Amino acid sequence: DPQQTELTTASKRKLRRFIVIDEVVDKLYGSKVREYFEKNNVQHKILALPTTEETKSMDLVLNILHEVQNFSLDRRTEPIIAIGGGVCLDIVGLAASLYRRRTPYIRVPTTLLSYVDASVGAKNGVNFLQCKNKLGGYTPPVASFLDRSFIQSIPRRHISNGLGEILKMALMKHKGLFDLLKNHGKYLLDTKFQSCNGFADHGDAALQTTRIAIETMLEELAPNLWEDDLDRLVDFGHLISPELEMRVLPSLMHGEAVNVDMAFMTYVAHARGLLNAEEKEQILQCMRGLELPVWHSGCSWALIQRALRERLKHSGGQPRMPLPTGLGVAEIFNDTSEEILERAYELWVRD
Repeated sequence: DPQQTELTTASKRKLRRFIVIDEVVDKLYGSKVREYFEKNNVQHKILALPTTEETKSMDLVLNILHEVQNFSLDRRTEPIIAIGGGVCLDIVGLAASLYRRRTPYIRVPTTLLSYVDASVGAKNGVNFLQCKNKLGGYTPPVASFLDRSFIQSIPRRHISNGLGEILKMALMKHKGLFDLLKNHGKYLLDTKFQSCNGFADHGDAALQTTRIAIETMLEELAPNLWEDDLDRLVDFGHLISPELEMRVLPSLMHGEAVNVDMAFMTYVAHARGLLNAEEKEQILQCMRGLELPVWHSGCSWALIQRALRERLKHSGGQPRMPLPTGLGVAEIFNDTSEEILERAYELWVRD
């Protein structure tokens, strides 16, 4: 808003910002962040915290809120800034939504997963009673700042982890994105999603992949930001994975757990006759090429049954199961029998 910008720059009051940064990111980029605020004459408080799935709790939210209160933040003009992965963005989003009922916040994702997933949409939350994101709300940020240069410093496994969520959107909505991942997956892993000169064969695969992933995610989320409609293609890979991820922490990362879920659901789609054998194999080969797990010993038949029962509780009594009906196309089904699920599970385990 040009008027707001003018008022801010004309004001004699010194700019102030409260920043929450993941402690690993702080070690890598903290000096640059501090230098930025100092050069721009911004009074600031930087709170570095361990933001992991194991620490994603109300305790950490309250820790942030104590520091925000001590900083005497103005909730109308001084947005909280979150710099980190998806867990950091979720925790800070919840803290901001609670402080004075709603304080603006800005997301700065630093992992591939948070870049294409947590940076988009309105949801925030924390784990509670060993259940993933059981406490939370819907408070969108005032802005998300996307900078792929952060991604170059994260380990290869974290790149693969983010590719799981990108593949989700490819399988549900975009054959072209699936082809990009199938043809350029190793290159994206090797270059850590940096735009590199001298690789004409690949074009700017990193830019294309992230742009399409975010655009397709926005297409799905924007008309249904508050989840009034529970039929959501973006729930693909998220029926079994919440139960699996919390059960086997920390052996699976979020995108890895999502991919295990997607692999099983690929077998379900095949067992229902929605995918032919060649399409099923293409999907599994793409997953392996992205260095994602296609099976995990913790994903037992009992866990799948329990996860699907839990799904029924918070999806209006229907499973609302998104399944691929081809490469890049999908539908939501409520009539998948236990017999088909069990047959798919047996084939999955056998393979």
